[in-house]
Amino acid sequence: MNVLISGAGVAGTTLAELLTRSGHRVTLVERAPALRHTGYAVDFRGAAFEVLAELGILDDVRQHDTEMTGTALVDRDGVQVELLPAEAFAGELEVPKHVLNELLYDVTVDHVEYRFGTSITSLRQSEDAVTAELTDGSTETYDLVFGADGVYSKVRQLAFAPHSAVLQHLGLSGAGFTMPNFLGLDHSGLLRASDGTASYLFSAADPDRMTVSLTFGTTSGALDRLPRADQEAAVRAAFAGDAWHTPRLLEAMSEASDFYFSSSTQVRVDRWSTGRIALVGDAGYCAAPTAGMGTSQALLGARALARHLADAAYPEAFAEYEAELRPYVTENQANGRSAAAMFGGVQED
Repeated sequence: MNVLISGAGVAGTTLAELLTRSGHRVTLVERAPALRHTGYAVDFRGAAFEVLAELGILDDVRQHDTEMTGTALVDRDGVQVELLPAEAFAGELEVPKHVLNELLYDVTVDHVEYRFGTSITSLRQSEDAVTAELTDGSTETYDLVFGADGVYSKVRQLAFAPHSAVLQHLGLSGAGFTMPNFLGLDHSGLLRASDGTASYLFSAADPDRMTVSLTFGTTSGALDRLPRADQEAAVRAAFAGDAWHTPRLLEAMSEASDFYFSSSTQVRVDRWSTGRIALVGDAGYCAAPTAGMGTSQALLGARALARHLADAAYPEAFAEYEAELRPYVTENQANGRSAAAMFGGVQED
């Protein structure tokens, strides 16, 4: 079949690779002009290792293990009160996010048609095909279309429901970036919660740099869609008057070239497919960063979808894909809500 995938993240590139192995022709559109190099480290747990092995990149991924040793929980004054094990944040294996993106791209680039700087503007489906209009001015017809384009999925918005109907904000938002490792962290992290905010700092792959996450309470995920200046202003307002190393962190935030902002948001859709269009990864069932399962869900979801398409025609395959994965996602989303509540967010059924 001729297949269109929107989104060059973990879910999209994994699905593209596995579908091409079954003989399908895959075009992958990504609105960013190139592979993304922002975002936190990603970790792997349980069956996700099977997918990495199936993709043939497990050994390469292991070579980039951050080898975290643990995270110190500190009080308002920076005094350690507890040491959390590495698994609390890094799972069984953790690597920088850009490393995984690059490995998946290298595996697929020779047989997947990538179109960077391109996204879908409209979708029209009939009983036999889906016609997609793209931002590059082209209009093309595909047998199947997959939305792997994240929490604010354009495919989901066009074919399923508006964002407001399916996004559940968990009460937390935050900025991430890297800066010089002035604390001398060595494959370790610091977590400090104070007055409704949380600062998480860690250093792993590059001893001269540390990653900073500044999280605070919000009533919606609206900041995600605003310009960086507005996002930075919200972070500064949330951390205003905080002592410790916070002023230095805020100064580095404005200078960072890898600034990243996101909210703890879940995607809750009644069905992950409609006709010849289906969702995979965060686009269909984001469990929120607080769940720590985004990468695993992307890998396992893409594999399940590809396997069922190899065994059955698309209506049955889509139903079987959802039946297999829905219980796993439901559990992860429950854990994501519970974890958000621990950091001052909300937990709702």
